[in-house]
Amino acid sequence: MTRKEIEILQDRTGAEPDGFWGPKSITACKRHLLGMMPIPHPAPRSDEKSLSIFYGRAGDESKLERMNFPIPMFYGGQPVKSTRVHRKCIPSLLDVFVEIQELYGHDKRIMKAATTYDGCFNNRAMRGGSRPSLHARAAAIDLDAGNNGNRSHWPLAATLPIEIMEVFSRHGWLSAGAFWSRDAMHFQKTQ
Repeated sequence: MTRKEIEILQDRTGAEPDGFWGPKSITACKRHLLGMMPIPHPAPRSDEKSLSIFYGRAGDESKLERMNFPIPMFYGGQPVKSTRVHRKCIPSLLDVFVEIQELYGHDKRIMKAATTYDGCFNNRAMRGGSRPSLHARAAAIDLDAGNNGNRSHWPLAATLPIEIMEVFSRHGWLSAGAFWSRDAMHFQKTQ
């Protein structure tokens, strides 16, 4: 991002627009997105006990349902019509994509990131850890991984638009890019 782009992002998230994305900007961005979350939050905390009570056992495919995307989505440049998602996540995820289309359907930059699908259900451990990933419960989705990889710092290297993060936040999804400053492709339905 250019200094001017950082200043615009800082202004949008309530940080002092000084062109430097550091701890104060990260804190302001988290506060900005948390302020958009539903109250009470409809999803569990991210500890294993809370996740198991709410979503069930990681890898339990009996809790998954096929969700048809309400907007055109692409995986590897090819159209993809549906994915398997935990049944408790489907209503809000559908709402996320409908809202993105309604608000930003005219914006090619936002829509390219929002419609580049890179996975939902994957019964695996978190990268670099032993706990199950939220993907193992189909309570996470990845978008535009090619521009927002696991180790890419957001917003300096990763490019996922804040507008997408805001829509996900309004529907109770955490954005890894904003909350962990990396892995901006990843959204999970937790508090």
